[in-house]
Amino acid sequence: MQERVNKKLSSIGDKILHWRDSVNDGLLNTGQVVLFLGNIFRESFTRHFEFREFLYQCYKIGYKSLPLISLTGAIMGLVLTIQSRPVMIEFGAVSMLPGMVSVSLIREMGPVITALICAGKVGSGIGAELGSMRVTEQIDAMEVSSVNPIRFLVVTRVWAATLMIPLLVLYADAMGILGSWAGTNIKGDVSFTLFCAQAFGILEFIDFVPALIKTFFFGAVIGLVGCYKGYHAGRGTESVGLAANSAVVVASLLVIVVDMIAVQITDMFTT
Repeated sequence: MQERVNKKLSSIGDKILHWRDSVNDGLLNTGQVVLFLGNIFRESFTRHFEFREFLYQCYKIGYKSLPLISLTGAIMGLVLTIQSRPVMIEFGAVSMLPGMVSVSLIREMGPVITALICAGKVGSGIGAELGSMRVTEQIDAMEVSSVNPIRFLVVTRVWAATLMIPLLVLYADAMGILGSWAGTNIKGDVSFTLFCAQAFGILEFIDFVPALIKTFFFGAVIGLVGCYKGYHAGRGTESVGLAANSAVVVASLLVIVVDMIAVQITDMFTT
């Protein structure tokens, strides 16, 4: 009986120690995130902002992503049109198909799907790049040589992602409209002028602005998560893959969370 009690107490003690270690790790990670964000904010508003590196990162994040975003946007509009057309015909509202597609793309599908694609491409790229620099001690070498790695590596990438992803979303929306027009003409004959008039005639100011504003937060989340995971990667070569993988997972999850919050805020102001 005493032995059973001792085992039970030992099991409870192990659980308490495990819970304590988990809490300590969580608090430590929270402190690292707060310090990391504070350093980024401080280095973002200095006279020594790295404009050349910032423009190069804009080129990498924006221009290099155009082929993937073009294909994604066109397929979004094409598939949404083909899937929705039978239902609209059944209700006798086929003329409202362009408006329905444009509202769906601009309000929700375009921003969220484009942000998730960028989380996979941009977030993993940033995480892997900074993670490899951490493993090969390039970041340590920058610190020794009096070069601020936060300013040069992190701030430029975060701001580039924050500014480029909204532009990519707008481009994806445009490609989605073109894809929808192509899907409409598979079983119909609608001129591009008439299609645009039907698509944009139903849109309002409240449809466009909130969707655009939240894309800046999507870009900031993707840039911050990718930089944080890569900058704080471990020392082994395996940590590069772990940093890239965790950057994609966390950034995708936070994009969905930010979108949920943005939708709730928008609903409060429109009702």
